[in-house]
Amino acid sequence: MPLAVVPIAVAALAAPAHAATHAGAPPRVPAGTTAAWVVFDRQAGKIVATRNAHRKYRSASVVKILIAIDYLEGRTSVPAADARLLKVMLRSSDDDAASAFWDRLGKGQIIVRQARRLGLSDTAPPPASKPGFWGYTSLSAYDIVRTYRYLLDRAEPRVRDTILGHLRRSTPCGTDGFDQTFGIPDGVPRPWAVKQGWSGFGTTPPVRCDARTATAASRDTSPATGSGPAIGARAAVFSYASDAKAIGAPISWIARHATGSGVPDYGRPVLHTTGLAGQGDRYIMAVLTAHPAGGTWSSSVKRTTTLTRDLYRSVTR
Repeated sequence: MPLAVVPIAVAALAAPAHAATHAGAPPRVPAGTTAAWVVFDRQAGKIVATRNAHRKYRSASVVKILIAIDYLEGRTSVPAADARLLKVMLRSSDDDAASAFWDRLGKGQIIVRQARRLGLSDTAPPPASKPGFWGYTSLSAYDIVRTYRYLLDRAEPRVRDTILGHLRRSTPCGTDGFDQTFGIPDGVPRPWAVKQGWSGFGTTPPVRCDARTATAASRDTSPATGSGPAIGARAAVFSYASDAKAIGAPISWIARHATGSGVPDYGRPVLHTTGLAGQGDRYIMAVLTAHPAGGTWSSSVKRTTTLTRDLYRSVTR
């Protein structure tokens, strides 16, 4: 049976953040983890699960979808070099490709344009003091679902097919060596299309991802402290890292400087898994999580994947 195409402005997508309209029991959120999710059933034409739908998170690499929309809708043809950048940015979450488009398209103005065009009420550019940090864009699970609905229902076919075509071919490993099979890829049956995001785990993965053996559970036992150079992307985990004194700062220092940063969950690692799932792209899923400062990559990945698996099962029972 063909899926119903529902206008993006329907009241079903305006369900309150606290509503719980899922079919089964909601996933249990582990202590210390802050989670938000929205699941939209395109066949039913409504949200079927939601928690903290409008809570803002820093985007990490999920913002690359908005960057791609802005780029593609601003031109009628794509040079071969840019096509390669789009491919690696969307499939393998390449940060350098995202930074190239970010700088060329006007940095935060990309977010202003797309928030207005798509009607994203919780999405905002990075703080004015950090214009190059695209990963500090604020967004919500609600707005991510609206973005996927825009691609499916309103975007020009060339824009939709280019972006979703790449997300359907998401690689097991990011170009930075992190395993990006957590969440939907590891917890939801195929077919799916995904865009992942992670921030706060430094620049070097605890175990470098191998595409032949990639799994969502790395053997990391080292804490996430946010160390690493400030390069304006995922690796620039916290904006204070631009101050050399902050590199390697203890968790207590991070906590003291978190308030007033203008960046959601500043000082905490985040993992996000978003995309389409089910036959005919029936479900749109956005699961955003922030984990305890100092938590490991492995523990954060396991929490996010378990939440996503349990969420999917709750709406498909």
